[in-house]
Amino acid sequence: MARVPFRLPDIGEGIAEAEIVAWHVKIGDMVEEDQPIADMMTDKATVEMAAPVSGRIVELAGNVGDQIPIGSTLAVFETAGGEAAAEPAPTPAAAPKSDPVPAKAEPAPAKVEAPVAAAPAPVAHSTAKKVLASPAVRQRAKDLGVELADVHPASGDRVKHSDLDAFLKYRGGPAPQARAVVAAGHDEIDEIKVTGLRRRIAENMAESKRRIPHFAYVEEIDVTAVEALRQAMNADRGDRPKLTMLPFLIRAMTKAAADYPMVNARFDDEAGVVSRHSAVHLGMATQTDAGLSVPVIRDAQARDVWALAAEIVRLADATRRGKATRDELSGSTITLTSLGALGGIVSTPVINRPEVGIVGVNRMVERPVVIEGRIEVRKMMNLSSSFDHRVVDGMDAARFIQAIKKLLEVPALLFAD
Repeated sequence: MARVPFRLPDIGEGIAEAEIVAWHVKIGDMVEEDQPIADMMTDKATVEMAAPVSGRIVELAGNVGDQIPIGSTLAVFETAGGEAAAEPAPTPAAAPKSDPVPAKAEPAPAKVEAPVAAAPAPVAHSTAKKVLASPAVRQRAKDLGVELADVHPASGDRVKHSDLDAFLKYRGGPAPQARAVVAAGHDEIDEIKVTGLRRRIAENMAESKRRIPHFAYVEEIDVTAVEALRQAMNADRGDRPKLTMLPFLIRAMTKAAADYPMVNARFDDEAGVVSRHSAVHLGMATQTDAGLSVPVIRDAQARDVWALAAEIVRLADATRRGKATRDELSGSTITLTSLGALGGIVSTPVINRPEVGIVGVNRMVERPVVIEGRIEVRKMMNLSSSFDHRVVDGMDAARFIQAIKKLLEVPALLFAD
């Protein structure tokens, strides 16, 4: 028998370590070459690691939530043969899934290699023939209490979200659970370790609020005209994607940013350098089952509303399914966030560091408005924005939002050169 170590590969430029977010095997398991063994999260994305050889797992490094340095041993395999096999060149096994914005990594812990007789790390369902599925599908199946081995893919050998949907429909969906009445004096505490994407979000939000002096600005906008235009364009859209309000908002933001470049920027506060961008790479805050991610619409200023609508759908779907690439999840210059119909009256969005501005969309409502002495029912919507007051003056921030207001209230200007 030969022992083959598998070292954590370089899975991203400048990445020094990665966090273990899931083990798919345990010590003693027999695995096949290319079988998923672990999900590792960097500061940009989650990557599925696959076995470089077939054999038995004899060592695993660390538990879920541990940081593993690049180049250290992640797992050791025992393979058939009288001589020690050459250590393979490790390569990431699968496309990454969503993570929001870069966060500073914690100091790397010392490498931990579990002995052969040690208790195994937390694992998912393990069989001799491992079911192939993305980390997002595995997590969803786990949340639903579904064994992936019971789900048969409609095509290929990898279980997809659609296969889970079909399985649940055939089975009748997850069994409903009656809500228990908790007696007075009885309190069961469910402790959940903060790991993976949720941990990155916590680190990013804390770092943003700690380092950035946020300046908030809220303005109400009469969206009656642009809403009428949106409905008219949808009525004649053919096979093009349905327009929501977001493409019009993005169009307005990109046109306003041309006149106020100080808000379309990134601030490296350690180097003391503000980088203003002529192109708008717009971050689109997207809610996923694992938490908030920010995919990026590249060169948003060069896209019309139809192209923006298509890109919004594509990126949101890729992000929620864990298929967004690293490039699609990094490099934004300003962010738009929306809670849709739940948007409320006012919000105070947290800046997506190292950007210097973020615009939040609040709920659209009909209400009476005084116009030239007359009371009319208009569709009104608030925009809530936050800016980095170190590099964006209050006057510039207000003028930027006022420019967006003008473009949305006179929507013909959105399409004027």
